[in-house]
Amino acid sequence: QVQLVESGGGLVQAGGSLRLSCAASGRTISSSAMGWFRQAPGKEREFAGISWSGGSTNYADSVKGRFTVSRDNAKNTLYLQMNSLKPEDTAVYYCAAYYRGRYYYADAYNAWGQGTQVTVSS
Repeated sequence: QVQLVESGGGLVQAGGSLRLSCAASGRTISSSAMGWFRQAPGKEREFAGISWSGGSTNYADSVKGRFTVSRDNAKNTLYLQMNSLKPEDTAVYYCAAYYRGRYYYADAYNAWGQGTQVTVSS
């Protein structure tokens, strides 16, 4: 089972940028699809983006054009570059290992990190 640890969250002003990292251990992520989700207070966990093992990506409409998922397989690390941040992007961000099923549903993933808080002030 892969272990995932997110980092890079923090407080940023609206319009700013942050880059989140997700360090994986236990197995290589090079052959796995890896996703990012987020959960705001009082809301369900929602899909943000996914990086497929072949290099392609998919994004939620709410972050498309602002967020970029990438990976460094040599470092066994997944990234989420977030630009033009908005207050509504405030949430705990989680990385997760895709297992099977519809990639935009949380139950398609079988390993999760502990999350990192991102707060965007207006």
